[in-house]
Amino acid sequence: MVAGMTKTDVIIIGGGLVGMTLALALDAHGLSSAVIDAADLDSTLTAGFDGRASAIASASAAMLAAIGHGDMLEGTSPIMEIRVTDGLAPQHLHFDSRDGDTGPLGYMIENRILRARLLGAARGAAQIALHAPTQVASIDRGANEVTVTLADGSVLTAPLLIAADGRKSATREAAGIRVARWSYPQTALVTMIEHERPHGDVAFELFYPTGPFAILPMAPGTRSAVVWTVENADAHGYLKLGPRSLAAEIERRSGGFLGKITISAPASSYPLGLHHAETYTADRLVLIGDAAHGIHPIAGQGLNMGLRDVAALTEVLVDAARLGMDLGAPAVGARYSAWRWLDNSLVTAVTDGLNRLFALKGRGPAAVRRFGLATVERVPALKRRFMAEARGETGKRPKLLLGERV
Repeated sequence: MVAGMTKTDVIIIGGGLVGMTLALALDAHGLSSAVIDAADLDSTLTAGFDGRASAIASASAAMLAAIGHGDMLEGTSPIMEIRVTDGLAPQHLHFDSRDGDTGPLGYMIENRILRARLLGAARGAAQIALHAPTQVASIDRGANEVTVTLADGSVLTAPLLIAADGRKSATREAAGIRVARWSYPQTALVTMIEHERPHGDVAFELFYPTGPFAILPMAPGTRSAVVWTVENADAHGYLKLGPRSLAAEIERRSGGFLGKITISAPASSYPLGLHHAETYTADRLVLIGDAAHGIHPIAGQGLNMGLRDVAALTEVLVDAARLGMDLGAPAVGARYSAWRWLDNSLVTAVTDGLNRLFALKGRGPAAVRRFGLATVERVPALKRRFMAEARGETGKRPKLLLGERV
């Protein structure tokens, strides 16, 4: 090894929620990583950088506990129930975790808080080297190893490069991996609200032709996150509303069941789209999280898909390391890709189909949707299947999602 060169088991490009969780999962199993990010990671902890909140499915929460970081969800609001309606129609689909006494369906946490906790844990980990803010000057995916040269002249080497650098992944593009993608004619508005009546740890999702309107329980019990999908042409107008006018619109859309509402955080927006990589691997390269896939937030599964990638890739890499295999060998990447590509494809297709179904206007489509919700509500086997999907408990689950170390 030449002077100034640092060798680790993997190099991760992207220190966001998924990339940092992977580094911590690998660290818990004795594998080292170098995490590279162009951003000043401390600057990503402000509400202005990302005002969104995420639902951490119960299986993802089990993984955090298994790797020794279950305390990251302390003080968060559990999701004990989910109620789904077609607008304000009385017919509804009701998922109640209390029915089976199996614990919460998930937990709501602000992205900036989760990011801060992950970063704090990574800084205290012996086998995670953080390189941020810094730019990648060059990447050489050679026959025997990957060499990454940073803008400051530092040289990092590892058998495997992992792209966790988001929807617009430069690493994926440089590798020539093709992506299927399209944009929805919709924008998501996000904000936080305080309300008169407690939410009771219930997540509400109301479907309108313009898109889903979600009210998600936050701690304490009179605070919620709002994710409101609107048509692109209307987004700017809603963002220009003052706090009182915006609160009035949210009250109207929700039917007023939470009582008087006030806005507790500035509203922000982000465009909605779908993308899915043709393959998750190339020579000594693996894609995870948004670098591999991105979906409509209709079911709140985007981050959890990335965390399931983390669980599967961790198991694949730990198994390979124990067998003395080259972590960048094609067989290692192929096992991960086979495990995750189909599952992610199915979730992508379902969320896209649901969004298109609920966007159909008119009495006929509305009647079909309400009949469908009522049917699922009356059939226990269907309800259990949907609840398992919400928890992340379907398919061949990696050990971490079962709450077990690899």
